[in-house]
Amino acid sequence: MIRVGILGYGNLGRGVEYAIAQATDMELVAVFTRRAPETLKIVTPDVSVVSINDVALWNDKIDVMILCGGSATDLPLQTPEMAKLFHVVDSFDTHAKIPEHFANVDAVAKEASKVAMISVGWDPGLFSLNRLYASAILPEGKDYTFWGKGVSQGHSDAVRRIPGVKNAKQYTIPVDDALEKVRSGINPELSTREKHRRECFVVLEEGADAKAVENAIVTMPNYFADYDTTVHFIDDVEFAKNHSGMAHGGKVIRAGKTGENGKNTHVIEYSIKLDSNPEFTASVLVAYARAAVRLSQEGVFGCKTVFDIPPAYLSTKSGVELRKELL
Repeated sequence: MIRVGILGYGNLGRGVEYAIAQATDMELVAVFTRRAPETLKIVTPDVSVVSINDVALWNDKIDVMILCGGSATDLPLQTPEMAKLFHVVDSFDTHAKIPEHFANVDAVAKEASKVAMISVGWDPGLFSLNRLYASAILPEGKDYTFWGKGVSQGHSDAVRRIPGVKNAKQYTIPVDDALEKVRSGINPELSTREKHRRECFVVLEEGADAKAVENAIVTMPNYFADYDTTVHFIDDVEFAKNHSGMAHGGKVIRAGKTGENGKNTHVIEYSIKLDSNPEFTASVLVAYARAAVRLSQEGVFGCKTVFDIPPAYLSTKSGVELRKELL
């Protein structure tokens, strides 16, 4: 059995716990938290809840640690720190900073002889793979990615960290006209702003400056500055009634040409629709945790992304079973 630890127990951490329960080759050993451990109630019985301050004491009891913090401030620090002690998997999703994050984690993981999987989820993650497959198959073409309509965990977390914000949800919404142009195969040139818009629903702390919070949101680099962003200020009651869900989804589309003078057009579309963004992301993390352990058993160390993992390493099935049932 692969012994798994969870660092951080919000929506994503709880989703990882559920996913481990469905994995026949894994067991949850401990959950690590910044909160007082005695105040944290988890789902799985007889599993230790431990202060993050004591995490180093568990380095010989856990095969892989799944990191469930936010990309804005947690993972840039936690992933390289934890990679000194464990094989790790994170869901770092600030696309523009992935090369920097990779370099920071890779140096530590190689020195510690650990495997560190970063940017695992559905985007970055599964969508990244589909962009790679489609561009390799249709080299004369163009990629498009549409997200939503749905709740972005990373963007919502970034808004919640703004001073004066009590709670927040951010929805990413595709622009329908842009989506239909892409599906037609004409390969339009679309700016970031033309493809998506963002909508935020924010509950303020008492006395907070709404204008200052709104400005901090709409000007935030890597998150909102390049999009048409609408901010709505609501109260706790409306938030609980209308914004408690975590649905999301999206599409990766590539239109390409083949044949003489590119006379034939082909459109590849990969789509997902999720009732629970964190639970689906967690399920991807758990599959790649399995792959991280398998790489380590082969003596392969350092930072890895989804591009580096053979698909068979994600499955509990043997090669014989995969060839018979899925190929």
